[in-house]
Amino acid sequence: MKVKTRIFQFLFADGKKVYFGTSSEKPVYAQLQVNPQVSFCTYPKDFSSVVSINGKVIFVEDIKLKTRVLDENPGIKGIYKTPDNPTFKIFYIDTEEVETFSFSEGPKTHTLR
Repeated sequence: MKVKTRIFQFLFADGKKVYFGTSSEKPVYAQLQVNPQVSFCTYPKDFSSVVSINGKVIFVEDIKLKTRVLDENPGIKGIYKTPDNPTFKIFYIDTEEVETFSFSEGPKTHTLR
């Protein structure tokens, strides 16, 4: 099976870690458990560019990070209510490569080590 780029809303970035969230009840959660090498496509709030983030998924159970996600994202808080909700999962991509595209600059690839 080939890796397929997914479109996913990113929550925040910290260094080369880009954080995302999902439910443990969604198929994507099970898929990431089996194959943690991913390519996610996302974009900033101002739609200034499209970003493809490629690397390995690492799930974390950090209550402070989950609280931050809920505090900064009312829509997500509406779904999961509290950071200790057992179905609320957050993860980051240990970013190996970032590809960007904007109409003003075209495509660019950035390898991170």
